[in-house]
Amino acid sequence: MSPSQFSMTRRLIARTGMAAVGAALVLGLASCGGGDDKKGGTPSEITFSILSAEGQASAGPLWQPLLDDMSKAIGVPVKPYFGSNYTVLVEAMRGNHTQVGWFSAKPEVEAIDRANAEVIARTVNREGLDSYQSTLIVKKGSGITLDKVVACGKQFNFGIGDAQSTSGTLAPLTYFFNPRGITPSQCFKTVRSANHQANAFGVATGVIDVATSNSVNTLFIRKENPRLADQIEEIWSSPPIPESGIVLRKDLDPVLKEKIRGFFLTYGQGQGAEAERQRQVLTALEYSRFAAADDDYLDPIREMIADQKLSEARAKGDTAGAAAAERELQRLRAKGEVQP
Repeated sequence: MSPSQFSMTRRLIARTGMAAVGAALVLGLASCGGGDDKKGGTPSEITFSILSAEGQASAGPLWQPLLDDMSKAIGVPVKPYFGSNYTVLVEAMRGNHTQVGWFSAKPEVEAIDRANAEVIARTVNREGLDSYQSTLIVKKGSGITLDKVVACGKQFNFGIGDAQSTSGTLAPLTYFFNPRGITPSQCFKTVRSANHQANAFGVATGVIDVATSNSVNTLFIRKENPRLADQIEEIWSSPPIPESGIVLRKDLDPVLKEKIRGFFLTYGQGQGAEAERQRQVLTALEYSRFAAADDDYLDPIREMIADQKLSEARAKGDTAGAAAAERELQRLRAKGEVQP
């Protein structure tokens, strides 16, 4: 990460509460191009959404080779659309300003439920894993331990993730805070919402004491700025959670949808110079391949969402809401038991 990127990340930390404003501004720009075929069919171009807290300068060089290859494979120009948070990206797909996108698991569920989307593939990392872990991080040498975090007492400043983040918000609530009966706003001195990169920078510089992160971000920071990574340590990690995936709008032309699906499922596979070049593109993205997937792979995420709804309903004394969440949990667990 360059000094200018760090400066941008620092500004992101101060951007708490601005997601709605950002969404409106970015969607306004998005409406100026792409997605002009509101009723589906074969569009004149495809807009592919990418989460990037630091914008096109950092993510563009990593994704553009893949998007160029995708354009050639499907016969339709593909342009990137960078959003700083998942709310922006889900809304962009809901408005058909984007037609395909790379989402983490919880926003995938949001896109399916609210943006007429479906899953066509899931990512597999360089080690061959299709899962990753949520983490809690602190500044190395700070003396902050898990026991001290659990003790609460409003002594620490806490950095939580984007509200739609799987590993930044949903997983730590499901696996760490809820089982211990801890509400972050009642536990910490302050609670700030930001992306993983901003939270990591905040921990390393002492702006915040504890933050959520994930194992993917740990690798990214170690690769991009080892000195920053050396200032951070993990004090907790979650069970494995499903990796990110590729979603597209259901109303795209069926022939085009199959071309897009085929592109991702065959990308970087096989032998020869071209396959090797594609594998290098994937390596830069920290992936080894895209695996076939449908919406069912997100059932563990839906379980976490139902668990969170159950906790919130119980805290509010909402018996009807708690009962509905219980029914959803039972449905998902029963579904999991009958799957091969």
